[in-house]
Amino acid sequence: MTGFVNSIQSLGAVDGPGVRYVVFMQGCPLRCVYCHNPDTWLTEGGTPTDADELVRRALRFRPYWKNGGGVTVTGGEPLLQADFVAEFFEKLHEHGVHTALDTSGVGNLAQAEKVLEHTDLVLCDLKFLSKADYLKNCRADYGQIERFLQLTAMKGVPLWIRHVVVPGLTDSLDHLRRVKAKAESYPNFEKLEFLSFHKLCIEKYDRLGLEFPLRDTPAMTNERLSELLAQL
Repeated sequence: MTGFVNSIQSLGAVDGPGVRYVVFMQGCPLRCVYCHNPDTWLTEGGTPTDADELVRRALRFRPYWKNGGGVTVTGGEPLLQADFVAEFFEKLHEHGVHTALDTSGVGNLAQAEKVLEHTDLVLCDLKFLSKADYLKNCRADYGQIERFLQLTAMKGVPLWIRHVVVPGLTDSLDHLRRVKAKAESYPNFEKLEFLSFHKLCIEKYDRLGLEFPLRDTPAMTNERLSELLAQL
C-alpha cells in the first residue's frame, strides 16, 4: 500500500521511548492555533511511499533501538491514512519493532481500531478540555477525542498524554491540574508530558503565506514551565 509522507526524522529522541525513527504523515483536518507543522495540513502533496519500502528504510536504523526505541508515526494526523499506518505497523511487528502512534485522536474509530491492533504505544495530544475550546482553537470535536481515548483504554494500549502549555491560554494551575486529573482517569495511562509552547514555526508560516494566530504570544520558557509543574 502507498502512503503520503511529509518527512522523516531518522534519530528522534522526543517522540516515545528510546531513539525513534519518526515518520511524519501528510494531511491534518485540525487547525490548531499553535500548530508547528502547517506544511502537513493539506492532504495533497507529500511523497508517495510504499509500506514495504518504508519498513526496509526504517530497519536500517535498528541498531539504535536497543534501549527501547522503535518507530513513531506522527503528522499531520496519521489516522487520516489509517489503512497505510495499520499495514506499516503490522509489517514492523513482523520484525519485532516497537510501534508508537502520535495522534490528536480525530478520525474514524473503526479505522483507528485497526491501527491500534498493531500499536504498542499511543501518544495522544490532549489539546483542551472542553467542546468550546476544541472548536475555537482546533476546529475539532472534543467528543471524538474522548471516544478515541476510551478506545485506547478498551484495547489496553499504553497511553502517554501530551499537552502544550501556552501563556495566557493553557497555563493556569487550575487548567494544568485538570489536564493531569483527566489523563490519570484512563486505566491505560502511563505518562503525562507538558510541552512548552514555542514559535520556531513562524518561518514556516511566513514561507507558506499563512498567518500564525499566536504570533504575539510569548513563548513558554522551560524555567517558567518547571515552576508551574512544581506546584501541581
